[in-house]
Amino acid sequence: MGLKIAVIGGGSTYTPELVEGFARRREHLPVDELVLLDPNRERLEPVAGLAGRMLDRAGWKGRLVATDNLDLALEGADFVVVQLRVGGQAARHVDETLPHRFGVLGQETTGPGGLAKALRTVPVVLDIAEEAARRAAPDAWIVNFTNPVGIVTQALLDSGARALGLCNVAIGLQRRLAAHFDVAPDRVALEHVGLNHLTWERAVMVDGEDRLPRLLDEDADWLAEEMELPAELLRLQRMIPSYYLRYYYCRDEVLEEQLHGRSRAEEVMDIERDLLEMYRDPSLDRKPDLLEKRGGAFYSEAAANLIASLHSGAGDTQVVNLRNDGAIPDLPDDAVVEIPALIDRHGAHAFDLAPLEPDIRGLAQAVRAYEDLAVAAAIHGDRDLAIKALLAHPLVGRFAVARPMVDALLEANRRHLPRFFREAEPPASRG
Repeated sequence: MGLKIAVIGGGSTYTPELVEGFARRREHLPVDELVLLDPNRERLEPVAGLAGRMLDRAGWKGRLVATDNLDLALEGADFVVVQLRVGGQAARHVDETLPHRFGVLGQETTGPGGLAKALRTVPVVLDIAEEAARRAAPDAWIVNFTNPVGIVTQALLDSGARALGLCNVAIGLQRRLAAHFDVAPDRVALEHVGLNHLTWERAVMVDGEDRLPRLLDEDADWLAEEMELPAELLRLQRMIPSYYLRYYYCRDEVLEEQLHGRSRAEEVMDIERDLLEMYRDPSLDRKPDLLEKRGGAFYSEAAANLIASLHSGAGDTQVVNLRNDGAIPDLPDDAVVEIPALIDRHGAHAFDLAPLEPDIRGLAQAVRAYEDLAVAAAIHGDRDLAIKALLAHPLVGRFAVARPMVDALLEANRRHLPRFFREAEPPASRG
């Protein structure tokens, strides 16, 4: 019997990437039913239309369902893929621009913008997980692609959900390095360590040989351009920092760029408008090239690979977000880390890794502390915990900034934060 996969946020313009990944693996990933769930019918209908044509073109014989009914989507699901965006791109625009009023850079997954997104998102995802526990298959997996991935996955695991987090940063870099070395991707393995959107590559293994030292000596300029970081920094660290590290290592330059340019949210709004128009074309039966500009490159590969391996018990190695449990000695066991793990039917099994180098250890520990506070603030709707989270975050860390910025973020997101703005309870009856 085949699988049922429910995609929460199925109206995302990313969805054709995911559909392509499932279609390409249909002989190894027997999906009988694929459900796209989204409350926004104006987005869901064109996305589902293209998905159906793509699946027909691939010769898939399963059932595709597009719905706004969460119960229907979750009923009997073997895998629940979460890729939602609470508040849409409009909320993202606030995340990326409001911090500028306080002299802080804006980004949707880290710093104050990432906190705002976490506060909006964590309660919604936990409600979905609670419903999945009632309606999905007994051993169902939640695969979380929703940003901030580390924080959302932390909340899911802390709630007892059977979940793994997924990001496309590692697979994207692996594919670029494979192309650089002119080898097949499966011949390249990365020692990818850290937290989601705060990672470093400490080794680049090609057929068992670490090519990173030579790469840094001979091709640091190319790597630096790819990561948007100074080549001298890469040579100094003897690692490849994720391009998200530029928000920490080059924060002044990034802030200056943001103050004098368009936000990424504005760019994505334009791209999504054009994509949805393309998706409405009844002759289109494959993902358009424009989708590459949306971001999420190799998302289909990462998501489909993970689900296929969880189903088949392949025992291959993939980079996922999971509980640390001692894998990185410098971080708490209950921290959610992004590292290589062996994937089988029982889940992800992390490999033991060497301690973090002194120059990255403190940053990882500080961001981990912020994430812990952010989860608690989101769950409890606690303003004080939100302030403490920004005090712990290296991009803020100042009370005179953290306190008013939290108030501004909460007010800007008021309609998406019911736990922070609970209505006063009615007075008890005197009758």
